[in-house]
Formats: sequence, structure tokens, C-alpha cells
Amino acid sequence: MRRRMASVATDITSKITLNDGVSMPLFGLGVWRATPGPGGQTEQAVQIALQKGYLMIDTAEMYENEADVGRELKKSGLNREDVFIVTKLSENGYDRCKKIFKESLEKLEVPWIDLYLVHSPKSGKIIETYKAMLELKEQGLIRSVGVSNFGIHHLEGIKSHGLPVPSVNQIELHPWQQKPDIVKYCRDNNIAVMGYAPLVKGQRFDDKTLCKIAKRNNKSPAQILIRWSLQHGFITIPKSVHSGRIEENMLVFDWSLNAEDMTILVSTDFDWSINDENMAILDDSPDKSCKPWNPCDVPWTG
Repeated sequence: MRRRMASVATDITSKITLNDGVSMPLFGLGVWRATPGPGGQTEQAVQIALQKGYLMIDTAEMYENEADVGRELKKSGLNREDVFIVTKLSENGYDRCKKIFKESLEKLEVPWIDLYLVHSPKSGKIIETYKAMLELKEQGLIRSVGVSNFGIHHLEGIKSHGLPVPSVNQIELHPWQQKPDIVKYCRDNNIAVMGYAPLVKGQRFDDKTLCKIAKRNNKSPAQILIRWSLQHGFITIPKSVHSGRIEENMLVFDWSLNAEDMTILVSTDFDWSINDENMAILDDSPDKSCKPWNPCDVPWTG
């Protein structure tokens, strides 16, 4: 299989072509933990993002705010084709997938979902769930099928059953959680890499090194982290519910971090295949997740 070359976003409209031919934006809004309900954080954030030109919204069954995304998408007046919608199934199972997908479609008030993800491998039943998603894709209800929080052994498990590889693997990615082995595997197998929690859930904004780089570049710590993700070629979905920050987070395309600020990975045989710049300081950050456990490490249960 041809090795996927990382695509680096040059503006908010930049897209990547997935292994199934679907065109997907490289930048969007995440709505994890944005409160649901009429007039709530999710509605406000989605409204602002769509007005500012965001082309992708990432939600999930577990977030309980799909309906809010759907309401704002409808109110925006944009064509369905203009906004890429990502959502996820929280607990696995063939019948459950079919049932919950139908509910998600109704909540989002859309005729199809652009990218549907198995949210996590932790609840097992991966193969039957994945097959259900592929059937929904054949019916034209899903444009692309992917996974989230999958490690190499999970991806190999899917491949061992003779099923097509996912189009996308969404995993936690930031300077303190780089997962180079999973990233390399995905790119070697033509699976697009989508990073969640690019802002480390705000837990590292006071990091001395990060603040120093931000000051040197006259940018915010959040912008530095988003730019780090973009320069590594990750599909990036920073979350915010504040108007000013939603706009600030998209002002990351007309500048770049230099060789001092990025870094070369420790592994000499690993190639990010992005550009000729070396990657510096941030890539030397210690391996720390913003979550108490790493779902990519759970055992494969098929």
C-alpha cells in the first residue's frame, strides 16, 4: 500500500483526500464538553465557528450535543455539502450501532454523516460494529468510516479480518502525547491521522517552554500548539466555546514555527514526510497525556 504523505493545511479551507476518495477539511471545531441545550455553549460555539468559516464540526454520541450542532447547522443556511460533520459511536455492537446511528442522524438533522467513528476499542465488539458502519456507508448514510483511540494492535485486528482499513484514526495528539509509532503505522497504511485535544485541554498553557515560544513568536500558547499540530500534518480540531478564542484559533495559517521551535524526533529512522524543516524544542516534551489512561493501549478483544 502506498505510504500516505502528510498534508499541511495552508488555510482554513485546506482539505485532505482520504483513502476512500472523500475530501475532508484539515481544520475544524471540536465540541467535547461544550454544554448542550438551546442557547448553550455548543450552539453558540458552532454558530460562531460557521460564521468565521470553519468547515468541520467534530461531535459524538457521548458528548450529548449532536442536536445542538444540528440546530446551528440548519440555522446557518449553509448547504449540507459545505460543512463536514464528524460523530462517533460510544459503545460498540452491531445492533447498537444501527440504532444509535439513526438517532445521531435525527439529532443532527442531516441526510448523511461525513465521517462516523468507532469512538474507542475499550468496549470490544469492534469487528461487528465496523461491519455495521460499512453497511451504513454502502447505503449512502455515511461517507467515510473511521476509528478513534485505536492503537496499532487494534488496526491490525481490523486488517486481519480482511476488512478495509479505516479512513481516519482520531487520537490524542500534542507535544506531550505524540504517539509516533501509531502515526507512522497510520501513514504507512494510508490512514489519515486526526488529533484531538491539540490544546491539551488547557493543562499546559503555563508551561515555561511553551510560553517562551509563544512570546518569541508573538502568539498565544494555544496558537503555538495548533500550529505544531498543523505542521505535523494532523487533522486538527481545537475546542473552544469563546468567540475570541474560536477566531484566534484559526489565525494560524500565515506563519510557521521555525527549526528552533519544532524538532527532529529521537528516532533517526522515523520520517514525518512533511517538509525539509527540522522539528525542535516542542517535540522533546515528556510523554504525558491529558487523560488518566490511554485507550490506545487497551487489549484487542475483536
